[in-house]
Amino acid sequence: MSKIYDLAIIGGGPAGYVAAERAGAKGLSVVIFDMRSLGGVCLNEGCIPTKTLLNSAKALEYAEEAGKYGINVENISVDFKKIMLRKDKVVRKLVAGIGAKMKHAKADVVMAKATIKEKRGEVITIEADGNEYQANRLLVCAGSEAAVPPIPGLDASQILTNREILQLKEKPESLVIIGGGVIGTEFADFFNAMGTKVTVIEMLPEILTGVDEEIAAFVRKEFVKKGVEFHLKARVTKLNGKEVVFEKDVQEMKITGEQVLLSVGRKVNVAGIGLENIGVEFTPRGVKIDQNCRTNVPNVYAAGDITGFSLLAHTASREGEVAVNHMLGRKDVMRYDAIPGVVYTHPEIAGVGLTETQAKEKGIEVEVKQLPMAYAGRFVAENEGKDGFCKVIVGKKYREILGIHMVGGACSEMIWGACAIIEAQLRVQDVQEIVFPHPTVTRNSQQIFKTKQIKYKIQCQKVNLLIHQKSGKPVKLLSTRFL
Repeated sequence: MSKIYDLAIIGGGPAGYVAAERAGAKGLSVVIFDMRSLGGVCLNEGCIPTKTLLNSAKALEYAEEAGKYGINVENISVDFKKIMLRKDKVVRKLVAGIGAKMKHAKADVVMAKATIKEKRGEVITIEADGNEYQANRLLVCAGSEAAVPPIPGLDASQILTNREILQLKEKPESLVIIGGGVIGTEFADFFNAMGTKVTVIEMLPEILTGVDEEIAAFVRKEFVKKGVEFHLKARVTKLNGKEVVFEKDVQEMKITGEQVLLSVGRKVNVAGIGLENIGVEFTPRGVKIDQNCRTNVPNVYAAGDITGFSLLAHTASREGEVAVNHMLGRKDVMRYDAIPGVVYTHPEIAGVGLTETQAKEKGIEVEVKQLPMAYAGRFVAENEGKDGFCKVIVGKKYREILGIHMVGGACSEMIWGACAIIEAQLRVQDVQEIVFPHPTVTRNSQQIFKTKQIKYKIQCQKVNLLIHQKSGKPVKLLSTRFL
């Protein structure tokens, strides 16, 4: 009780542990609270375990298709229990790694639910596990959890969320997934590869909201080829145990799965942590922050899913960095124009910046250029019988690059370059002059400007102008930026 920390952090996910690491490295005394496990949802119940499972699906695909490459593989079988045990091993290893980072940062770790009690002057008091902790600054990154809508008959004991499905010991023969977003789609990919009959029910006209619609449709069609069944524009009306009842085309339909996965989004964890005790303001999405990740309360910051803005681990990590940098007096602001999104399905999806639909909604005058992945020799060499494409959104007047989206190949490992292009506000000419290694699939994002094999569309609207730092010419803003 006598010790007053420089920084208290509620939540040990990507925002929290990165912030603790950065703050500790700069000599701040830090205490970090988490009620479950360091790493948050991403490491324990999201990004890492699902990618581990999807890698097993990828290995299976390689084995099944090895014959296309002159490699004969016989007697292929799946050991579901071993796959799940490996997933647990990977998670444990990485959680231990974060624990080691906290020790190196000299951060005190408290594994207990934390509640904000009060703020008196500069001192904030937090209660956890019957003890009180005090700090001069507070970073709240309590994350999010699976949303559970009020569907009649929904029984938590009968359905799975992303947390419970990762604990399955046996492969289900059939799986009904309510929700065709990123989480639902990735689980659909994995379990379909394992031999489970997968059905996805999505209330919107297309899966993967926020992904370029053409790319989302492409992936859905690839899934259909593999045996996944989709019901789009379908609204779930009730559940009878593991029977899902839904309306589609003005008809009532029913489908039963051995397991039912509920994957209809996330809700932020703003309740029960005492934010109201110190007067923190909220938006309809979550905790309200400015470009420095500050709340309305002095010396109280928020980062990650709890802000309700991005709900991506890499966004959360960057927000944690921005918050700590502001605490230390370093000039730094959070920018959201170049935040990448990745879906680790087979095929992979990655994108950054405006999609074609978003550009149209904003009325921005753009050109849409598109090139098949097969334009790259390496893609052809490494992806027998597979397809994909790269799509670039370009401002028509000033030729600035507003968005880059791709499907097929190792998109997740290529997208960072597209992020750099948009973050630096490069024009087509700038990218044309960069030397890309050959033969790489990444080079397609450059070659798309040097070939006539393109798709071309135009939209228009008035836009704000900004002087490009490199070229000195005015360019259009994607959105409001903090400069």
